[in-house]
Amino acid sequence: MTANPLLPELTAKARAAAHARTPACPCGAPVTLADRPDATVVRHEDTVAKAHAPDATPTDLTPRLTVATHLPDVLLSPLTPTPVTLHGRIVTFWPYGTPVDPEDPDTAPWEAAATLLARLHRTPAPHALPPMRGPAKAAHAVARLRALAPHPAVAPVLRAWTTLPAWARAETPMPDITTLCHGDFHLGQLVRHPAPNGPWRLIDVDDLGTGTPAWDLARPASWYACGLLAPDEWTRFLSAYRAAGGPAVPAEGDPWPALDVPARALTVQTAARAITKAAAADRPLDEIEQSLVDACDRMSSAPPELSTHLAK
Repeated sequence: MTANPLLPELTAKARAAAHARTPACPCGAPVTLADRPDATVVRHEDTVAKAHAPDATPTDLTPRLTVATHLPDVLLSPLTPTPVTLHGRIVTFWPYGTPVDPEDPDTAPWEAAATLLARLHRTPAPHALPPMRGPAKAAHAVARLRALAPHPAVAPVLRAWTTLPAWARAETPMPDITTLCHGDFHLGQLVRHPAPNGPWRLIDVDDLGTGTPAWDLARPASWYACGLLAPDEWTRFLSAYRAAGGPAVPAEGDPWPALDVPARALTVQTAARAITKAAAADRPLDEIEQSLVDACDRMSSAPPELSTHLAK
């Protein structure tokens, strides 16, 4: 694999930023937290440097950073709200936070996550903020799926995609264009700050914007509907969101009329990404990936307006 030429200079930037914050930095070995086409992230002690996606622009990212700066009790705040440029990529700097432990699912902070999302959704959105990018990311995943060579799992996923309303496919504006949303919520978007045991905060503002808040609940809803999230964990998450006054679902009663379309869209997006990755690695789908494709197959026979639960 060809080494990313951005990585050494981004690592040097992280080191310089860390030393500016802590002159007596213990200077352990730098850590690459992510190195993907859409993001390269490195850590030097208590400082993280992130090179955003090549198509990220200051016009879209700067107001998102400003929101994070103004909501330190909800979002991890950047070290500075003004990004810099490195090799044509926008770079931002952040304090390090302790992430959710993927090897210990029993400690997943479902209540904290739901409470943070409810607080975010209840915060008035600034007028300069762009739309949240959830539907656009789903559409991008489906576009990549369409570009694949023939694969037996593609057809049911594309059929499920066609049953969704135009707004969920990023073809028209979302029904809600005023609510502040994260845009790409999952447990990997949570850290404790200050590390290691500070309060939980949401991270990654790349998709932050205005839109339909149910989208932020859609990934856990999709997992639950597909049998990948235990009922008690889903209940903990939903109950905490309601207790915190979250507006995405009714305070009582059936939440699925609000969640059904976003959950279906996230199921399609996740299945599309799984198939694309499996095809790139020339391997069969694993059990979880196949369960997502199977859910898409069921979705295509039950349009959203006729169903309140996509896979049960």
